[in-house]
Amino acid sequence: MIIDCHGHYTTAPAAHTQWRESQLEAFRAGRQAPPYPAISDDEIRESIEANQLRMLRERGADMTIFSPRASAMGHHEGDERVSVEWSRACNDLIARVVGLFPGTFIGVCQLPQSPGADLKASIAELERCVLELGFVGCNLSPDPSGGRWTSPPLTGQYWYPIYEKMIELGVPAMVHVSASANPVFHATGAHYINADTTAFMQFIQGDLFADFPGLRLVIPHGGGAVPYHWGRYRGLADMLNKPPLSEHVMRNVFFDTCVYHQPGIDLLVNVIDTGNILFGSEMVGAVRGIDPQTGYYFDDTKRYIDAAGLSEADMAKVYAGNARRVYPRLDAALRARGL
Repeated sequence: MIIDCHGHYTTAPAAHTQWRESQLEAFRAGRQAPPYPAISDDEIRESIEANQLRMLRERGADMTIFSPRASAMGHHEGDERVSVEWSRACNDLIARVVGLFPGTFIGVCQLPQSPGADLKASIAELERCVLELGFVGCNLSPDPSGGRWTSPPLTGQYWYPIYEKMIELGVPAMVHVSASANPVFHATGAHYINADTTAFMQFIQGDLFADFPGLRLVIPHGGGAVPYHWGRYRGLADMLNKPPLSEHVMRNVFFDTCVYHQPGIDLLVNVIDTGNILFGSEMVGAVRGIDPQTGYYFDDTKRYIDAAGLSEADMAKVYAGNARRVYPRLDAALRARGL
């Protein structure tokens, strides 16, 4: 079985996106948001069958861990009430996708984080999505301010309530920012990679996993700059009198394979233990075109994994075993189906 750990609903029906625009316009005008539009099952099917489902089948994967569009989470827009409304709408739409395609998609939720707000609303939405909608994880933004970095580091006490709830529910988080409100940082080319790298360095500087040994966090986009500069981070851990990274961070942190060329994947699997790598593509995401050098889509990451020279045992870990271990509710759901 091949499980893609990193999928977003980037092809949601237009009415969903239009409602978001209306919601923000209403907020700016001091009005309540208009009612959420009626979106038919056929509209959802069309948006999925022509895109994510077709590509999964063409590329040979079986299932996607599916969440709302990351760049549209927009925690920095509106206020906490707006974020709660938007997150619920996005998560309910993901639940409908999963209900229509239960063998192919399983849900991960967006949280209604808001700059300066506590995490009570996020905890409530996580609990709703896991216990009522059957989701298996969440996306956690380390920077709800959208590129201005006003939140405490992920190792700070501010974040502890959400970690406690994640452990209670048995779910991991993907550490994933949303759009950038700072023009200095291009959203997918700079802000995303900055956030991945920054989160990892925060984990080195702190002692988060001493307090939460059961916490599981996925850093997307191949871990940002981390694998490429692995010696730097090992050296910094040593300079900071921290244990080796294998003990200090990598028992709890995992990277995906959203790296869009063969040399990058080769470096990832040569530097990072395969027990810490989850197959992911982020298809129909940040990079959607065809690579003129290969003739294949940049985000067809299965091709790179297949060509990386891994053993069968390591391939099994990357393609499914690690995802089932990091997302135990996913594993339970698959076992219930005899898989």
